[in-house]
Amino acid sequence: ETNTQHNYYMVKQSLSDQMKFDTKDTEDEKASKAAAEEAKATAEGELEATVKELEAAQKALETARASCMEVAADHEASMASRAEELKVLAEAKKVLQETTSGAEAQTYALLQVAAGEGMRSRADLARSEVLVIVRRLAKQHHSAALAQLASKMAAVARMSAGAGEDPFAKVKGLIVDMVAKLQKQLADETDEKAYCDE
Repeated sequence: ETNTQHNYYMVKQSLSDQMKFDTKDTEDEKASKAAAEEAKATAEGELEATVKELEAAQKALETARASCMEVAADHEASMASRAEELKVLAEAKKVLQETTSGAEAQTYALLQVAAGEGMRSRADLARSEVLVIVRRLAKQHHSAALAQLASKMAAVARMSAGAGEDPFAKVKGLIVDMVAKLQKQLADETDEKAYCDE
């Protein structure tokens, strides 16, 4: 009987210890499960945020690509237009130089400017030719810059001739200024295109 009682206490103690360990294991498992669920919820939230950021970045990339493609197309068109304008200006400058040899040595009287109806000299003819060429090209290419240049050239030619100054020097200066301006615009557009190409 003592032996039985002793066995009973031993089994009871063993079961009690087992139950205590099982309870502790269960609590540990529950804590681990709760931590895992919290980590999972955090990861899902981060994933969702990352997916949204990725979508926004892809939309921004598409917008940038479309913008760069548009800039590239505009750049090509403006390059062609600018090249044509530079060619026209060079032609106008050449016509001026070829047809005005000795024009700066001429004396211009107020009577010549006031009359202004007809062409009295080779210089008048050259000035008229250059203006006609620049105006025609401005109209052909729908170029406000060339139209403005033609207007300035006409005004400078009238004013310089009336003041006894060399109109061709001023017209040449206008053409050189226009070429420099167009080259600067070309360089700026090339920089913008290079930025988009990166």
